[in-house]
Amino acid sequence: MATSLRKPTFNSCPSSSTETDDEGVRGTCEDASICKRFAVSIGYWDDPYIQHLVRPSKERKAPEINRGYFARVHGINQLTKAFLQKTECHCQVINLGAGMDTTFWILKDQDLLPSKYFEVDFPMIVTRKLQSIKFKPLLSKPILELHSEDTFQIDGHMLDSKRYAIIGADLRDLSELEEKLKKCNMNTQLPTLLITECVLVYMTPEQSANLIKWAANSFGTAMFINYEQVNMDDRFGQIMIEHLRRRQCDLAGVETCKSLESQKERLLSNGWETASAMNMMELYSKLPRTEVSRIEALELLDEMELLEQLMKHYCLCWATRGGSELGLEEITY
Repeated sequence: MATSLRKPTFNSCPSSSTETDDEGVRGTCEDASICKRFAVSIGYWDDPYIQHLVRPSKERKAPEINRGYFARVHGINQLTKAFLQKTECHCQVINLGAGMDTTFWILKDQDLLPSKYFEVDFPMIVTRKLQSIKFKPLLSKPILELHSEDTFQIDGHMLDSKRYAIIGADLRDLSELEEKLKKCNMNTQLPTLLITECVLVYMTPEQSANLIKWAANSFGTAMFINYEQVNMDDRFGQIMIEHLRRRQCDLAGVETCKSLESQKERLLSNGWETASAMNMMELYSKLPRTEVSRIEALELLDEMELLEQLMKHYCLCWATRGGSELGLEEITY
């Protein structure tokens, strides 16, 4: 429904039948968001928006967790900015499983907004985020400033404006996903960046392959960024799996997370032309030394070995399709 820019209303919508099956996965979204807010609160990176979307942590997070999130955020941001610079922001970004991500607002502050920024997540998560946007002027004002029409589309599971859209959808239902994105004016002719953070691992290998293939086939010029687990066959990886299972959260796609090679092969075998991957310890070693010195001064880390183990079990992967005239294949970390 179209509602007034100044007085958007939120209608309740019936829950989909899949929502009750995915409570554990939605819980990981909240955990990650709280960890990010805590790291921001003690100075790891700047984000003035996350406090308006995420509740504070009830306890202090371990230093290795904070450094891991810093590397994760820094790595994804660097690749995202490289894509935006190569396309001169004449592109669109689609964050699949965005949760409480604040990148849209930060890119606006940095004058790096793409032509349109899309977020997709479970309808229940989207509803929560929309409620925060509705009641927090710091979040709603930038959307309104960029929207030139008298009205924009908004309801309980969706907001669509000129430069920003947030959509409630199940990523395993590709026909629904595509229909809702097109309803919000997704342009398949524009260079497109797709981002997934700890999303594919909660889907079966077939489901994640279908999503990756859909992304490759839908856009002539595109880049895909994926952050998730790797090296999950060893003892440390098994401990991670058991920990999540105890919290009713099964890693349905863990078999694809065996190695950096298996991560790249999934992308290359599903329509992407180039693929790169590195574990997060390697990425951490490539961080600017000034930044490493700054974050390592924030708090004492007793066990460097634990940080290394943790970082070697997460990776950042990126793939490209088309875009040779833009130099997309040159993007690296």
